[in-house]
Amino acid sequence: MGFVLGLVLGIVVGLALVVGFVKLENRRSKLRSQLATTVAAFARMTVEDSRKLLPPDYYPSWVVFSQRQKLKWLNSHLTKIWPYVNEAASELIKASVEPILEQYTPIILSSIKFSKFTLGTVAPQFTGVSVIEGGGDSVTLELEMQWDGNPSIILAINTLLGVSLPVQVKDIGFTGVFRLIFKPLVDQFPCFGAVSFSLREKKNLDFKLKVVGGDISTIPGLQDQLEGTIRDAIEDSITWPVRKVIPILPGDYSDLELKTVGILEVKLVQAKELTNKDVVGKSDPYALLYIRPLKDRMKKSRTINNDLSPIWNEHFEFVVEDESTQHLVVKIFDDEGLGASELIGCAQVQLSELQPGKVKDVWLKLVKSLEVQRDNKNRGQVHLELLYVPYGMDNGFVNPFTPNFSMTALEKVLKSGANGIDATENEKEASQKKKEVIIRGVLSITVISAEDLPPVDLMGKADPYVVITLKKSETRNKTRVVNDSLNPVWNQTFDFVVEDGLHDMLILEVYDHDTFGKDYMGRCILTLTRVILEGEYKDSLPLDGAKSGKLNIHLKWMPQPIFRDS
Repeated sequence: MGFVLGLVLGIVVGLALVVGFVKLENRRSKLRSQLATTVAAFARMTVEDSRKLLPPDYYPSWVVFSQRQKLKWLNSHLTKIWPYVNEAASELIKASVEPILEQYTPIILSSIKFSKFTLGTVAPQFTGVSVIEGGGDSVTLELEMQWDGNPSIILAINTLLGVSLPVQVKDIGFTGVFRLIFKPLVDQFPCFGAVSFSLREKKNLDFKLKVVGGDISTIPGLQDQLEGTIRDAIEDSITWPVRKVIPILPGDYSDLELKTVGILEVKLVQAKELTNKDVVGKSDPYALLYIRPLKDRMKKSRTINNDLSPIWNEHFEFVVEDESTQHLVVKIFDDEGLGASELIGCAQVQLSELQPGKVKDVWLKLVKSLEVQRDNKNRGQVHLELLYVPYGMDNGFVNPFTPNFSMTALEKVLKSGANGIDATENEKEASQKKKEVIIRGVLSITVISAEDLPPVDLMGKADPYVVITLKKSETRNKTRVVNDSLNPVWNQTFDFVVEDGLHDMLILEVYDHDTFGKDYMGRCILTLTRVILEGEYKDSLPLDGAKSGKLNIHLKWMPQPIFRDS
């Protein structure tokens, strides 16, 4: 009996130990899993996350000394010495900025000078600093600065009519990031040969203009012209990639200066739905394009009179100095003849969005100002064709706009000024030869089909056909009519002999056939650059001027390149 009881108790105790051991292991496994999850969460935690968990008094050093450190100590010292900085900096800025303002003097003015310039009593505040990896031969610092100053700045402005106006620049608010590059690093004090500085990012710039003792609005267009002049001067004098190089130790630092790295080819194709600025008739639009707002680098299109959907088909070329940060700006104006032109709208496209050697076709929405983030008003759209070609592109790509120039030869032309040759004259000659390039060939276009065309007749259908026009030669052809269809299929091919492919364009207009005539439904406009470059492609084009619909086409190019002698 005792033996049986002992056996039962042994089995029970053994089972209890086994169950307890299993539960303990499960608990330890769960704790290990939770710990692993916690460690993984800490590994993913950012500085901002840590600040949410810890009160400021308990920040460890790895939280306090983050990538962008606070600079209370620097702001405190700057406030103390600001009166002396103000006196020295005011004279320096006045002497360096005044010549730049003269370069950007609007057409309606004869001169712009400073009659008074002081930075005021309020010192700027540095809100952060970060160190950028620059390789082994340089150190780059970026300082974020905010300034709501009370400067005393008065511009002495003279108009072409001989009228003198004192204009005050007031209520300045500025936020931006300045970049300092210490390069090259050397083994003698102060351990770097030169320092370059630039305004890396202009986050905000607000100011007001006021005629002392008068109203600036009494001269139409003056305020807009002056604001544009001030912003352009800042943009071109100090904004990245422009940089000022200050030698610290003797040496040649020409490699630190701004250099061109490529060419941007731009086709200004057309615009549509432009805001009408005229009371009688329609606006007379023209476009102004630039990467940097230098007068000799800004390109102006011809004026198209009395048209809110103008077709320009003009080609422009721009030098690029930093494709990673620069952008192309397009401004559309209404030409007012002898009066100041009125801005219809503007847009920009980042060069970093372009694939080298690849044509990009874009429609850009026009806004009131590039400084304003939100603008819901419809001011129209502008149609551009962009091709970025970096120097030394050696993957077999040939720029169709410069087939008689190698990239290295063009680069030598642009850099020849350094060897005592007049680079400006050579650049003008190269540009002129580009305009004389003639590319002939045969364009084969297949109009495949259309989709989702808008209904035209009372039965909710249409009888569509397409008219194909080669604009420069005015050669036309048209498809057959497809009855009672909003999704017609044509699959018709047409060949056009093209005499000047780079400067011609294709217009495809869709009409509804009617017993008593025809009804216009919409159109597609495209240049021949892409098909010349790629040889053959298919595309689906949205139908402009219609509520819906797109046109499916296939293009093929058979070249016969011929160049006109200069």
